[in-house]
This record gives sequence, structure tokens and C-alpha cells, in this order.
Amino acid sequence: MLASIAGFFSLPKLTAADISQSDFEVSLQSDVMVAMRDRIKLATDIYFPAHNGKRATGRFPVLIERTPYGKTVDSRSERTATVAEPKSRAQVAEFFVRHGYIVIYQDCRGRYKSEGEFTKYLSEGVDGFDTCAWVVKQPWCNGRIGTFGLSYAAHTQGALGSAGAPGVVAMFVDSGGFSNAYQGGIRQGGAFEMKQATWAYHSALESPRVRDDPATFAAMKAVDIKGWFHRLPWRRGNSPLSLAPEYEDYLFEQWQHGVFDDYWKQLGIYAQGFYAQYVDAAMMHMSSWYDPYPRTATDNYIGLSKRAKTGGKRGPVRLILGPWTHGNRSITYSGDVDFGPQATIDNNLATDFLALRLRWFDRWIKGIRNGVDSEPVVRLFVMGGGSGRKNGDSRMQHGGAWRAETDWPIPDTRWTPYYLRTENELSLVKPGSGVEPLIYQYDPRDPVPSIGGTITSGEPVMVGGAFDQREAARFFGSKEPYRALADRADVLVFRTPPLDQDIEVTGPITVNLWIASDCPDTDFTAKLIDEYPQNQDYPNGYAMNLTDGILRVRYRDSWEKPALMKPGEVYPIKIEAFPTSNLFKRGHRIRVDVSSSNFPHFDTNPNSGEPEGHAAQMRVATNKVYIDANAPSHIVLPVIPPRGVKTPQ
Repeated sequence: MLASIAGFFSLPKLTAADISQSDFEVSLQSDVMVAMRDRIKLATDIYFPAHNGKRATGRFPVLIERTPYGKTVDSRSERTATVAEPKSRAQVAEFFVRHGYIVIYQDCRGRYKSEGEFTKYLSEGVDGFDTCAWVVKQPWCNGRIGTFGLSYAAHTQGALGSAGAPGVVAMFVDSGGFSNAYQGGIRQGGAFEMKQATWAYHSALESPRVRDDPATFAAMKAVDIKGWFHRLPWRRGNSPLSLAPEYEDYLFEQWQHGVFDDYWKQLGIYAQGFYAQYVDAAMMHMSSWYDPYPRTATDNYIGLSKRAKTGGKRGPVRLILGPWTHGNRSITYSGDVDFGPQATIDNNLATDFLALRLRWFDRWIKGIRNGVDSEPVVRLFVMGGGSGRKNGDSRMQHGGAWRAETDWPIPDTRWTPYYLRTENELSLVKPGSGVEPLIYQYDPRDPVPSIGGTITSGEPVMVGGAFDQREAARFFGSKEPYRALADRADVLVFRTPPLDQDIEVTGPITVNLWIASDCPDTDFTAKLIDEYPQNQDYPNGYAMNLTDGILRVRYRDSWEKPALMKPGEVYPIKIEAFPTSNLFKRGHRIRVDVSSSNFPHFDTNPNSGEPEGHAAQMRVATNKVYIDANAPSHIVLPVIPPRGVKTPQ
């Protein structure tokens, strides 16, 4: 099966002949203060093409990145597979300028040299629109704009795209651009993503108000963020962000806003609500399996592709999904698992990431016929097929390969239910009648620790990626003797027998449970795992996490109208995990873990039914999962039929 995956599609390599490098030099105009509609001015650096030290005459296409991370601060992800040191923003700009573009970097409102107050995400649509409107009026712009950037700089793209910003004809949206921040990036399944707290802390240290006050900066630096995570719950004025009130305010606003109402439907965090007016641009949506944004990327691809097909919009919409953690597209591993040299962008999809973006922009901004039109609509990395042994860096060799598809979800997907059964079994066979429910106790004071997953910006509290699902000192909340998560009394484990043939699972994952609790509210979590058999390097086997999801049960029927439970009553619920792609090899087991916490990835549910972010008490919940014919709890796996070998073109 691995050979067929690897041979299914020959990815084009970008050669020197594909790039017509000009003789342009670079001329930089720094700190141009661009006025927004409310007269707040945003600091903007503009890199112009030049000849012999003088700015070139004429009009040029413009590439824009809007960032809260500092328009002159290096982006850690602008590296290659062979050179780990990232290129500076000036070097990235120079690359594109030499190919005939003007490049703009802009500090977001309230960040670094820009005026105003920073309100995370919610100013970016209007500010992005106004920036583009200013750019297209300049005598050096030919009226055609491309946007690029990772993470928050992808969110700023999604925001200006949702606002219908003028002049935008091409976008490369890398790991962000919220389709719906309520279901990925800020909240998920009703729970709150605690990376928002760690991100806020680190970003507050860089804010002008904190940075320019030595006493406040020193006090913020001294904050023990890990210690604060041990002292939840927090309150406004009594949190790790109390010294930076604007950051504390938006954090608690997001945290305490549990209901999906108009707050979550605002410009900048809800592209789904703005697809009808989204810019008519060629769009590349890119994310990865251990990133917080594969659902964002796939949802935006689906929604904007549908608009393109039915609404007469012209811009093509494409999708790339790799095996990386957030932005680490030139690295072969995620966490403790290595996917081999074929895992990177570099030398697989293009020479490197700069070349991949240049090829996209040249085609859709300049109109250069460089073959991009004939490239696959969907390119995804199918994880799996490796030896399962340790490599020289002590990472487990899981392997994998790139493949092309015509659409997402994959059109010939077989949506296959696997049922949770007694004796820890996961089976294609439905359970019988009269089976007793499985019972465990969930204590919010002793939550299941997050061992990797779709996490970013969580340091030093949490990390993303693929790991053996076993506690260790490096994972927050782990306790000696550092058990396997499967050995915890509050984790229900279901696994298939060893597989007698390879099975590929690629797509979104849904878990349907029938549950009950003695509390008015609680959470249920589900995690999909590739369970390796024993070998010399891993005598206990290796339980590799693939994806996970969570549901806060008060939202079981409606995100807009939460309803508490009646103790003991049985309820059907649905947990939606992020999409993934994995080849379960013969001899492996497909495993599903069910529990009620995944901390510090998500906030813990106090089980009390109190309003979100306002809990004053914690209760131990006795939770039940039903597994009989009348309540057949199961996971629906997107199984992909075996692919035949296709000769590379």
C-alpha cells in the first residue's frame, strides 16, 4: 500500500527555468504611517524594486503581510529543509522584489510601531481593507495585490478577504484564516483552547505599553505561567495577564463567551459568514495534521470552492495538508514522530516554500503560464507505512507520502462506523442488547494531560505533535510513575484486533456517543490513535495520537442555546475531531480513547453547570458511556479504498 501511495502522483519540482529572476535591487521605505478610517496610523515597511540605487519607475504588483509579530522581526518558519536559520523579513522581501513585486509588511493595530489598541483578531478585517484600499491608490501599484503569511498573518488574510478588500487577486493562506473560530482556534466543541492564554502572555510582553515601562516589563517577565495553570480558575485582575489589561480583557471575553452568538460571527473570526462577499482571488489554503487549523483550511476550501462553482467566481481554490506542527513545513517530524524526507515542502512540492509561493503568485498575479493550472486541486500527506523503529534522533519512524486528490472530502470515501464494545473492543459489528454502560469518574482537579495534539503557541505549558500517549515529566499535569494514558481509570480505551490488512483513514472524524452523568454539565473527549505492536525499540508498543475532539455537553443540541443535563438521563452526543490522514498498517490496531478532559489543551469543565469562565466550585462527575444495541456508541472513520499504482507523469 505504501508503494501505491508514493507512486500515485508525481509532484512537480520547481526548477531554475520556471523562475525568471530579474535584475532588480531593493529600496526600502520604512515606517510609513498609513491612516485607517478612524485616523489610527499603522506602521508599514515598503520594499520597492530599484535599479542602481534608485527606485524603479512604473507600476508593480504588491504582496502584503500584516502581522502582530513585528514587521522587522524574523519569522521562525521562513527556513528551508537544509538551512535551519530563518530568513529575515528583509531577505524574504528581497526574494520577491527581485522577481518584480513590491513587498509590504505592516504592524497590526496596537503592535510594535503601530498606533491604537490591540484587540485580537477583531480589527483586522477593516484595517486590512483600508490598507489594500490605500495600496491600490498609490502610483507605484498596478492594482493587483497578493497576500501571504502564517498563523496570525493568515488570520489577517482571512479577515481582509472576508471584508472584500480591493485589489486582492491571489492569496496564500498558511495555517489560519478562521472559517469559524468558535470551532477551531479559540474554542472547539464548546471548550476553550488554553493556548489563547499562553499566546496572550507572550504577546503582552511585546506590547508597546508593557515593553516601554521597565517596571511592568520586569514584573511580567517574572510571571510563572506554569504556576498559574496550576492555580485555575482565574479572575479578571487575578490572572497572569493582570499587568496587561487589554490582553486580559480580550482573553476573558473569549473565554467567558461560551454561546455561539453574534460575538462569534464578527468579521475576522468567522469567514463562513462572509463567503458571499469574500474577495474573488486565487486561493491556496494550507495547514497540517498537528496544527490548530486543518478544519479551518478544509472548511474554507469547501465553502469557497462551492462559491466558485455555483456563484460565477473565477479564482481557483486549492488545498495543501501536510504532517507538520504549526508552520514547520520544512521539518520532517512532529513531536517525537518522524515522517521521513518526503514530508517537507522542500524538494517534494517545490524547491522550497519561497519557490512554491512565487509560482502561485506569478501565475495568478502576473498571468505567467507556469503549469500551476494543471497541478492537483488537493495535495495531502498520508502518514504511515514506516518501520516503527527509532531513528538516529530517537524519533519513531512512522513514514508517509504525498498524494493528489480531486476534491475534499475525498469523493470515494467510505464512511465506516466502528463500534465501541465490551472488553475494550472496537469493531465493525454492532453491539448486542442489554449491555451495561461503562462508568468512570472525571475529577477536574486531576485531568487527563495533553500529550501533544493540535497545539501551537502553548510553550512552556504545552506542545503539539505526535507522541506515545504516555505521561512524562515534560508534559504538564503528568505525575509519577508516569503511566500510559490507557492505564488511567478515567480513560476508556477501545481497540481493534491487529489488522489483517492496511487501512487508510483520510478525512474528518466524528464520534457518536450515548452518555449520562450525575452532574448538570461535563465534557466528553475522543482521541484517534495508531497503536503499534511491540518492537525492540518500543517494548510496550507505541500509541501515536492522530487527532482528537471534545464536546461540552451543554452544547449537545445547540451552540446557540445550551441546555444543562438532568442527572442520569441518557443523551446522544456528537464529537467532531479535526481531519487527519493515516495508513494503519497490517498488524497495527485502530484505537479510540474516550474521556472527559484534555488539559491544558482545553479548559477543564468544573461539572457544576456554572457560566463559562465563572465557575466557583468543582464537582467530581460520574460519567457513563452506553455501548448496546439501543445506544450504539461509535466512531465514523473516513476509509479510503486502496489506490492502484499510477505511473508518474
